[in-house]
Amino acid sequence: MIFMGLEFLHQVPFRKVYIHGLLRDGEGRKMSKSLGNGIDPSEVIKTYGADTLRFSLVSGTAPGSDMRFYPEKIEGARNFANKIWNAARFALMNLEDFQPQGEEFGRLPLELADKWILSRYRKAAVELENWLERFELGEGARVLYDFIWSELCDWYLELAKPRLYGRAGEEPRRAAQYTLWYVLSHTMELLHPYMPFLSEEIWQQLPHSGQSIVVADWPAPPESLACEEAESQLATVMDAVRSIRNLRSEKQVPPGKKITAIIQAQGKVESLFQEYGSYLCELAGLAQLELTEPGQAPQQVETIVATDYTIYLPLSGLVDLREERAKLERELAGAREQLKRVAAKLANQNFVSKAPPEVVQRERDRAEELRTLDLNLQERLGQLED
Repeated sequence: MIFMGLEFLHQVPFRKVYIHGLLRDGEGRKMSKSLGNGIDPSEVIKTYGADTLRFSLVSGTAPGSDMRFYPEKIEGARNFANKIWNAARFALMNLEDFQPQGEEFGRLPLELADKWILSRYRKAAVELENWLERFELGEGARVLYDFIWSELCDWYLELAKPRLYGRAGEEPRRAAQYTLWYVLSHTMELLHPYMPFLSEEIWQQLPHSGQSIVVADWPAPPESLACEEAESQLATVMDAVRSIRNLRSEKQVPPGKKITAIIQAQGKVESLFQEYGSYLCELAGLAQLELTEPGQAPQQVETIVATDYTIYLPLSGLVDLREERAKLERELAGAREQLKRVAAKLANQNFVSKAPPEVVQRERDRAEELRTLDLNLQERLGQLED
């Protein structure tokens, strides 16, 4: 039953799709020659591939509704396919000397990242099957897209790189290889109903048993892979990485420049950053990570406040302090000059009494915004003082 919902894409000639009213354009109109809004699927396939067209048509659909063709959805599906290809190429390069030996995960030295991706893979598999059983093919596509793009490619591959490159030793490398192989091969089996050609090609290149992914068993990840603790812990690390990355981007720190971070935390959170500080250093571009007990804030820092910890990034590593001080002083002078003009306007009784009420209120709101900006700029200048 899992495959029935997509079977018509194999059986119905694409040129008949819009004739039978199954496919509509982006405005919801039936595709027809008279409207001139039809597409030639063979040309789309030549440009983007059959799997890309299939995935774009299925994405965002609901049972009983007509499929709509959006050119931007084709581009998005093409980017998704490219993401999978690139991830698979990276995986295959790092699995050249790997063959599964029937290991069990309990016997491997799994890290937090391994436990996290296995747990997330299991959740994605269960959720996908639930959607497919209800013929919610669009929701199933969303689950696969989010898991593959955001979790497997953007996070796990980056977290596993140091071990895959052998920096941590042979046993950790084997654990990362086994986890990557297990998740990627089974994820291709989950993806197969949506992207049969791409998933078959990647699956064949990975260590496998059987002649084809078509006759492979549908994945049934065991409950033992679930690990809420690993998901919660890595979510904390990921939030810290995102916060530091956002601040680096805001301060326009070059991607290759390494900076220092000071984290004040205690208890389980401190232990977490102590054990997996390497994740932060690797993904947030840190040259050094200092862990301290909660206390007085350091001077000349940018601050990131979270529920269970506080991150301080020394400004000397982010910006040129002299240039930053001069920039803030210029901004402060400009804000005060604007505030002076707005205040003068509001002090003019002719303006207040004769101007429309909404115009007067807009000026009052602007004055309040400028006062807030003045205070913020003064505070930021104070942080730069020795």
